[in-house]
Amino acid sequence: MSFIGHVVRFIVSAIVLMIVGWLVPNFSVGGFWSALFLALVIALFGWILEGIFGRRITPFGRGIVGFLSSALVIWLAQFVVGGVRATILGAILAALVVGIIDLFIPVGPFRAAKDDRARS
Repeated sequence: MSFIGHVVRFIVSAIVLMIVGWLVPNFSVGGFWSALFLALVIALFGWILEGIFGRRITPFGRGIVGFLSSALVIWLAQFVVGGVRATILGAILAALVVGIIDLFIPVGPFRAAKDDRARS
């Protein structure tokens, strides 16, 4: 994938995170730049978790462990990204909504990493 393709994926991911911040109680994103940085941090944390625990730990493992790891990544990312606030329940709900949106718009940060490995 080209550099521009990655940039577009992260911009769309940031917009999705802003929508999720608007929809989900106990989860908020301060603005577009916070959402863009949050998308980068989520992708990085997801990549690290997948490197340590394998592909089953990612949301694409399609199990409860993948779902909970996605919520954990969202919750942990708030400590790195300014303007993002999430409670445990907010992170779980955000992971659920991001997963549902990802079914219709499959361009999330985790999806970008998965697509790149599939092509290699």
